[in-house]
Amino acid sequence: MTTFVLATANPHKADEMRAVLVGLDVQLIERPVDAPEVEETEDTLEGNALLKARALVEATGRPAIADDTGLFVEALDGRPGVFSARYAGENASYRDNVEKLLAELEGVDERRRRAQFRTVIAVAYPQRDPEIVVGTLDGSITTAPRGEGGFGYDPVFEPNGAGGRTLAQMLPDQKNAISHRGNALRALALVLAKQ
Repeated sequence: MTTFVLATANPHKADEMRAVLVGLDVQLIERPVDAPEVEETEDTLEGNALLKARALVEATGRPAIADDTGLFVEALDGRPGVFSARYAGENASYRDNVEKLLAELEGVDERRRRAQFRTVIAVAYPQRDPEIVVGTLDGSITTAPRGEGGFGYDPVFEPNGAGGRTLAQMLPDQKNAISHRGNALRALALVLAKQ
């Protein structure tokens, strides 16, 4: 069994990771409270995920899994993108980010509200090259939040083929079955199963 340290301190992300990787012969352990915070200074999701995973390997000496996720909106030339978590400011809440996004899209025709969620997961090791996988989910941005589940931009993201429901209107298992993070984790599971 391989033990991986999770770089995320976000309990929602950690829960999603555990739910998808539950069948593998891996053990996921929490990020140590004394692990240093990593400033996301890269301009790509891949760069930030690798930065976080490598920092955790350096801090713990164990293999580490880190992710970075962005929401890319067509009408906003790909914004918020790599800045999705801090779109409305460095200490912005989920609600702050959603409100800024909706304000920027006010009056934009629904055909131009197409968007894509993208998750990059990096696995770094003490003695070998890292692995990187990507998961995506295409959809569109609604004009108002709908649903109580999920987190982040879930209440305003309506996946293609979801019958008009946002991610926040889905049960966790339904969301995990189609989500960008779920898709990236399933790709990761295939990589880990070959080791």
